Amino acid sequence: MARDPDCLFCGIAAGDIPSKQAHGDDTVVAFHDISPRAPTHILVIPREHIRSAADLTDEHAPLVGHLFAVAAAIARDQGIADAGYRIVTNIGRGAGQTVDHLHLHLMGGRPMTWP
Repeated sequence: MARDPDCLFCGIAAGDIPSKQAHGDDTVVAFHDISPRAPTHILVIPREHIRSAADLTDEHAPLVGHLFAVAAAIARDQGIADAGYRIVTNIGRGAGQTVDHLHLHLMGGRPMTWP
């Protein structure tokens, strides 16, 4: 599994950088965002270093499915599933991506507006 030694999220996934984890398995790690934008704001990331959703291929389909399944399970565990929640991924600086490692923002616990 590819890892970028300079990537913050790779360090978190490896356990080298502390985080408040919500989930961890062989392929996915989820942890609470340190600057939450909602009462529940959890980042769901693959352990494999993938820069963003723009770099996904058909071969990543099982991983992407697992990322979303984990996010849905966490939403249920956090008690936000029934009221509704948002899953967002940013691609590139212009869209707000600040860490070049694919991640889903799972947010809920308050009414969401757009954008």
